[in-house]
Amino acid sequence: MVQFKPGREVVVAGVGLHPFGRFPERDLASLARDAVTEALVDGGIKWSDIPVAYFGHVYYQGMSIGETALSALGLTGIPIINVENACSSGSTAFWQAYWGVTTGMFDLALAFGAEKVPSGPVTVTASESPERYIGSDHMMAGYALRMRRYMEETGATDRSLAQVAVKARQNATLNPFAHRNEIYTIEEVLESRLIADPLTLFQCCPTSEGSAAAVLCAKESLKKYGIDEERSITISAAVLRSGNYNGRGSDHSAFSPYRTEPAAIEAYQSSNIKPEEVDLVQVHDASTIGELQQLESLHLIEKGDAWKATESGRTALNGDIPTNTDGGLLAMGHPFGATGIRMIHETVTQLRQEAGDRQVNGRHGSPSSGPKIGLAQCSGAGDVTTVHILSK
Repeated sequence: MVQFKPGREVVVAGVGLHPFGRFPERDLASLARDAVTEALVDGGIKWSDIPVAYFGHVYYQGMSIGETALSALGLTGIPIINVENACSSGSTAFWQAYWGVTTGMFDLALAFGAEKVPSGPVTVTASESPERYIGSDHMMAGYALRMRRYMEETGATDRSLAQVAVKARQNATLNPFAHRNEIYTIEEVLESRLIADPLTLFQCCPTSEGSAAAVLCAKESLKKYGIDEERSITISAAVLRSGNYNGRGSDHSAFSPYRTEPAAIEAYQSSNIKPEEVDLVQVHDASTIGELQQLESLHLIEKGDAWKATESGRTALNGDIPTNTDGGLLAMGHPFGATGIRMIHETVTQLRQEAGDRQVNGRHGSPSSGPKIGLAQCSGAGDVTTVHILSK
């Protein structure tokens, strides 16, 4: 079911990205500004033309941090909305920007996200919650439970799960923005420190610092702002969904992939695009099992077969459904508020054929024509997911 009906056609006109990693000398606001400035330059857009901005972030860095980040660019009096939606904060900011433009409220909109995630385990409940005391809200504990269940139900082996991490690091070696780009073998992944059985350290994403930004524009207004239509990428669908009762009470909603499926169905219906038409995909791979289950929930691979697709190379850069082409969360890193827009940045870069050595062709593209359709899926603890489809 399509919940909302789009109005005007909307494009991504400019994107920007600050490298992911650790930057103790930088504050959050300066990281965010770097990505915003790059997005404006990339699209040939004046800051004074931006009428609204949406900022995704999770960890507290002071009140009205979006306003603080943008103040150095000039106080223009525009609405600046700070968005917290767990790991989907950035992709939710993008969703809000899209609907602001497609409905005719604005011709242009800025969506940006930044984060300085502290080191250490990530939890999702309040400090006094019962789940915190027994350890059930530890992010990787939830993924480990899902991983064990998936292995038992599908026959996937620990080596096939480890291959997801190996592939991510291989992609990241071609990405100068990635947090982790060391290459590991399957054996090294499996022998790394145990985090939550059967998940090992190298099967978990690093928490990171960084930022990403995108400028959206109504297609009919591109000429008005002098934006190059040839480099603009169409937003074919922008979907945000939270959870509902799924009858699988043993799965903690914060770690469940099942909310992705209805979001994906809505995105396919609203865009009139079929799963088999998607050329490349970015999914929320906070752990190796996350990538497999999201691919299946997106109907890109048959249920229970994503591990086989990984082993056979289908999700590699030269496969028919290249996945997490920049290294994903597992290697690119995961600054929560920036991750969803980082996925948009990578998808736009691929569709423009500007990805250099990691450029893909996808299912239907060729070295001359390149990929035509990309999908970005981002999950957030607390039972939320976004599915955005972009097309050239």
